Amino acid sequence: MTGRIRALGGTDGSRAWFDRAQASLAGGISSSSRLTSTGPHPYPLYIASGSGTRIRDVDGNEYLDYLISYGSAILGHAAPELTEALTAVLGTGSMFGTCNTAEVELAELICEMVPCAELVRFANSGSEAVQGAVRAARGYTGRSKILKFEGHYHGWSDTLAISNRPGISEAGPYGTPHPVPHSPGIPAGVVDDVVVCPWNDPAALRTLLDAHRGELAAVICEPIVANNACTMPDPGYLGLLREECTARGIVLVFDEVCTGFRTGPGGAQALLDVVPDLAVFSKALGGGLPIAAFAGQRHVMEPLARGDVKHGGTYNASPLCATSALVTLRRLNQPGVTKHIEESGRRLMEAIRRAAHDRRVPCAVQGVGAMFQAVFTLDGAPTRQYRDLLRTDQARYHAFRHELLKRGVHANAFAMACWFVPAGVTDDDLDATCEAVEEAFSAL
Repeated sequence: MTGRIRALGGTDGSRAWFDRAQASLAGGISSSSRLTSTGPHPYPLYIASGSGTRIRDVDGNEYLDYLISYGSAILGHAAPELTEALTAVLGTGSMFGTCNTAEVELAELICEMVPCAELVRFANSGSEAVQGAVRAARGYTGRSKILKFEGHYHGWSDTLAISNRPGISEAGPYGTPHPVPHSPGIPAGVVDDVVVCPWNDPAALRTLLDAHRGELAAVICEPIVANNACTMPDPGYLGLLREECTARGIVLVFDEVCTGFRTGPGGAQALLDVVPDLAVFSKALGGGLPIAAFAGQRHVMEPLARGDVKHGGTYNASPLCATSALVTLRRLNQPGVTKHIEESGRRLMEAIRRAAHDRRVPCAVQGVGAMFQAVFTLDGAPTRQYRDLLRTDQARYHAFRHELLKRGVHANAFAMACWFVPAGVTDDDLDATCEAVEEAFSAL
């Protein structure tokens, strides 16, 4: 797939596959996040193939891909180095349910790259790894409650699927938000163990920490809030979290499922110079295969290492997935690779800002080059916390995304999520994307 991107043609094939899927898949999908739209049409795209930065749907339409499997396929689709390495593993056995050498090499590399990582455990998804980190924190402290921030996303499992997307009518008072289950089926006992705090508010944080003195096992956050349209931490806020957790004997957990290895070899903790006690990784870690990890300081991980705190998983760090992660991290550990990702993303961010300014469309472009979002705030100011996002013009974002899709640019369908930049993006890709952005704002 080379050359300039083409305008979107018909998508009748995707419509037909979605109609067929509803007879056998619950809702026609395998994940709630896949209930998206194709332009104005109420069905998702069905992707048939991908190569590098581009994907092709079942109707033959080609797109530059800035979703890249929600950031997972960071080296691009069908990356030759991954294809070669994984083909070799498939020829010798993809998993055995035993220890393997690739997982040891991978853990060693993570410990080399990540500031907080002294010991590592593997899992299969971000949701699983978050559960592992929470159990490790609870096992280490002997406490049960977890403080999380309103709007931050830590997976779909019961443990922390609380106040991910509460409506304003159910969210409760600003300073002491209600813990709101993300879905029916989450027990009240789980909800009672979660304390919810507004993001970027030191006074509210200290008030809640004081109110739950001696009860909190952990404070967990997305250091860059990918699932709140890449809302950034205020200067000094992560440092405050570190100081408060240290002073109170609380485990600080960074959910780096989205930021890990993408924002630089050491993730957001290295980029923002704040070291947590535990961190969770997935997405870019596997290069497109299902693997996750939680890693942290030895004293916090030691009860797990001794076997006092239990953690398992048949598929954890299988030779296939561990090899994919090892190849991916070796590439991302080369400084020029993540530098190219960052600089390419910055160029796209500036193109969106310029187009919005020229068309007088209020729009904040926030995040970092490796992952960012265009947010249609009323005054064009960046968001600082979840409730700011409830006042944004999400309909305008969807219109923007649909205009891009028509021009062959595939971006995240969700206004509260973000764009992800692949490592192999070229100047031609960026030129084509910037042109599509200009045309999309003209259409808006």
